[in-house]
Amino acid sequence: MAATFYDLDTPLIELAGAAWTIRNAVEGVQIFGGIGSGKTSGSGRFIALKYLNAGFGGLVLTAKPDEKETWEEYCRQTNRQDDLVILSPEHENHFNFLEYESTSTDGRKSFVENIVQVLKTVIRASEAKAGTRNDDPFWEDSLDMLMLNIVELCLIAYGKVSVQLLYDIAQTLPKKDAPKSEGEKLNAFAKASSTASNNITRQVLHYEESLTEEQRILLTESPSYEEDLCEILPDARALKFVDQFFLESFFNLSDKTRSIIDFSFSGFLFSLLREPVFSLFCQHPSTVTPEDCLNGKIILVDLPVKRYHKVGRNCQILFKYIWQRAMEKRQIKKNDRPVFLWADEAQHFLHEYDADYQATARSSRIATVYISQNLPNYYANMGGDKSNYRVKSFLGTLGTKIFHSNADIETNRYASELIGDAYFEDTSKTAAMAGNMSLSRTRNIKLDKLIRPEDFAKLKNGGPLNSFKVEGYMHLQSHLLNGETNYLKMKFDQNYIPHPNSTS
Repeated sequence: MAATFYDLDTPLIELAGAAWTIRNAVEGVQIFGGIGSGKTSGSGRFIALKYLNAGFGGLVLTAKPDEKETWEEYCRQTNRQDDLVILSPEHENHFNFLEYESTSTDGRKSFVENIVQVLKTVIRASEAKAGTRNDDPFWEDSLDMLMLNIVELCLIAYGKVSVQLLYDIAQTLPKKDAPKSEGEKLNAFAKASSTASNNITRQVLHYEESLTEEQRILLTESPSYEEDLCEILPDARALKFVDQFFLESFFNLSDKTRSIIDFSFSGFLFSLLREPVFSLFCQHPSTVTPEDCLNGKIILVDLPVKRYHKVGRNCQILFKYIWQRAMEKRQIKKNDRPVFLWADEAQHFLHEYDADYQATARSSRIATVYISQNLPNYYANMGGDKSNYRVKSFLGTLGTKIFHSNADIETNRYASELIGDAYFEDTSKTAAMAGNMSLSRTRNIKLDKLIRPEDFAKLKNGGPLNSFKVEGYMHLQSHLLNGETNYLKMKFDQNYIPHPNSTS
C-alpha cells in the first residue's frame, strides 16, 4: 500500500456532536477494564478495526497465545491480510537487531551508543518488573560502561558485533583471583584484546608509512608519542580507554558489586542465545524492519508472554524500543501514514522511556493503544522508588482513556477523579407530627463526582446476557462533546463488522 496524504482531522469515530479523529488517535489511547469486562472484544476490537480500515501500519505486541488468530481475523475483516507480517518461530521472518542498528546509524560512535541504549532499556525494564531495579545512578552508569567497553572491544578487534561475541567476552573478563595458566589457549577476552592490539599496531604502521621521513622521526621521537597516536587514530584512543576500564576500574571492583553488574548483562545475552530467540533476532539477515510499517505493514511479534515468559517479554520490548526510535526518525513530509503501537496486557511491555516517546508521538504520527486491567498492574511492572510517579506521568501522555467495568478501587477512583466533579441540586423532604402534620422541602447545592467510583463496577460487559454490548466511559483530553463535557458513556458492539470508510 503506497503512502498517501493523511489529514489529522479525518474522522475515525462519530461521537455526540463531535468526531474522534486521527489527531485524537495519535495522542494515544489507554483502555482499562477488569477480567471479562469486554475491554479487548469491545473498545479494543472496535478501535483496531478502525485503524486497519483507515490504512494504518502498526506493531502488535502479544501477551496471550490467541492474539495472532485475533489479528488475522481483524485483517481479514478489513481486507488487510496481505499487510500482516508475523514474526514468530513458526514463520520464516527474522529481525537481526544488531545488523539493523549497524546499517541504520551514522558511524561507529552512534552504533555503539544505540546498541548500549537498546540493551540497557530491555535490561532495566526486566529489572523493574522483577522488583530488583535500583534507582541509584551508580548501577546504571556501571552497566552502561561495561556494555559500551565490550561493544567497543568487539568492533576494534573484529569490526563487527554479535551476541555470541559479546557473551563470550563478558564471561571471560579478567578477575583478581583468576589462576594464571601457562600454555593454555587464549580465552575470548584475551583473544579479543590481542587481536585489537594487533589491529592498532597495523594502523600505526600504515599511518607512519604515509609520512615523510622527517615527519616520522618527529612523531616517533616525540615524548608524547602515545598521546599523539591517540589523537590521530580514534581506535587507538578507544582501546586505551577499554584497557583502562577492564584492567583497572572494573578489575578493582569488589566481587559482589562486579557480579551484580556482570550478571545483569551476561544473563540477558544468554537469553538471546537460546532458541527460538537466537534464530529470530540474532542469526539470520532481516526480512522485517520497523520501516515496513510506514508502507502499511502490520508487524505482529508472536512471542506471547504467557507462553515464552520473560524471554518473550524481553524480545518484544527490544523490538518495540527499536521500532519507536525508527518511527520518531521518519520524515513526515515524505511519509505521513499513521502507525499504531498495540499492546494488550500492556503492563508487560513498558519501559522507562515510554513517557518520553509518547510525549512526541503526535508529531511522529504514532497511535499508541495500551490495554490493561488496572493501575496496580502498571505499578507492579514499573518498579523502583518512583513507580507511582512514572505511571502517572506515562498515563498523562495518553489523550484518550476508556474505562470499562472494573472491581479495582484505585482504578475506579482514578477514573472518577479524572472525569471530575459537578454541582448537583440535593432535595430533601421532612415531615413532622405535632398535633398538626407539617411537610417541608429543602434544596441544597452539593459538589459531587460526575461518575461515582462504584458506578464503574455496574457497566455492562457484553456477552449474550447484554446483547453483546460492552459499556465504557470515554474521557477525552481538550475535546468537548455536545459542547459541554469531555467524557461520554459509550456502547461497543462485540459483533461490529467494519465497512470501508465507516466512522460509525
